[in-house]
Amino acid sequence: MTIPGIRRRRRMFSGRAPARRNPLEGVDLVFWGVPLALTFIAGILIASTQRQADYADWYQHWITAAIGLTLALLIRRLPLNKLEGWLRPIYGLTVASLVAVHFIGTTALGAQRWINIAGFHVQPSEFAKLGAILLLAGVLARYSVERPIDLIRPAAVIFLPWLLVFVEPNLGTSLVFGTVLLVMLFWAGMPLAWVVLLLSPLVTAILAGVLPLALVAWVPLMGVLAWRFLPWKQLGVTIVLLVQGLFAVLTPYLWMHGLKDYQRDRLVLFLDPSKDPLGGGYHLLQSKIGIGSGALFGTGLMQGHLTKLRFIPEQHTDFIFSALGEETGFLGSMLVVIGFALLCWKLLQIAGRARTDFESLVVIGIGAMVIFQVIVNIFMNIGLGPVTGVPLPWMSYGRSSLLVNFIALGLCASVARRSQAAQGRW
Repeated sequence: MTIPGIRRRRRMFSGRAPARRNPLEGVDLVFWGVPLALTFIAGILIASTQRQADYADWYQHWITAAIGLTLALLIRRLPLNKLEGWLRPIYGLTVASLVAVHFIGTTALGAQRWINIAGFHVQPSEFAKLGAILLLAGVLARYSVERPIDLIRPAAVIFLPWLLVFVEPNLGTSLVFGTVLLVMLFWAGMPLAWVVLLLSPLVTAILAGVLPLALVAWVPLMGVLAWRFLPWKQLGVTIVLLVQGLFAVLTPYLWMHGLKDYQRDRLVLFLDPSKDPLGGGYHLLQSKIGIGSGALFGTGLMQGHLTKLRFIPEQHTDFIFSALGEETGFLGSMLVVIGFALLCWKLLQIAGRARTDFESLVVIGIGAMVIFQVIVNIFMNIGLGPVTGVPLPWMSYGRSSLLVNFIALGLCASVARRSQAAQGRW
């Protein structure tokens, strides 16, 4: 069965693949070339951040990438539809690993997120993203979203891993789950107005804390939207207005008691990091200075002064983009952004040409995961967003996240390989 909404979305990106002119037979330069190029340049940037450090493990980024690429090439040969019978065990293992973190996990940087396995620190929340995407794709491919009540089943799939990740605490990764859910629901045929209504409580919470008077216009607007686009108009409007009011009232309490001090600082200091230049705002200030010092062409690889002197803490992980900006300048940074954009467009094409709804939804979920992390991380580095601990795909140092990115690449390659439109290119 093909769900109409998914079929309609897929048709938008299902153009025929061009005839092969690539001298590298069987290799798509965008799909494989962009992640490998990002990984290569990241290894050099990570080495640059460790020039004055007492340790040097930058080469492990490339070693992990080699293992990840091997897994991706193996997974691409696996027909993705064969995974459908294993979705529940995969999801169960995902949840079990997240539960295990709270009992046997190791703590670092104020959070308990890792499990030590044979000397290697594994971060289950990274793998949980893929586990949730796979089961959510299976659910949405089987059950269409035509009524608001149909949202309960996919929301339930996401809720448990989201909650377990949020309480680690890992605010950045928990946001990825919400984004993936909304994008996959939209791809499955949920009206755009419903997406706005689902996001509206978040906007209400922000307005309640920053600009309460704006709620006078915002809340009635959501009521009008509910009246026009929800099937049970009176009930829909009532529920929407109650939820808006609840979030407006509870926001102050949740702000003070639902988040830790450093999480609150991260969420507001990006607006004016100079309020705490030696504390929570330090990362943001130094990151912007580093990127700005790169100017148009950069200082050159391994030549960044702020990077060399380690002015930016944890630069090899969440703030690797600042090293990129300093050492390759505006041009190098824009090439990376363009590379990510081309890769995400390629994922849209693969999702549009997929043979089944399940495969299409898996690819679109992975695409949502990648583009959300790219936007949030880069915005964080240039001072347009809060510090949330979201890594930059294929570039931030981290074995678990890098392996997950390559596994995700293998899943998408499997879909592309099976699609008739992409025959001869994979």
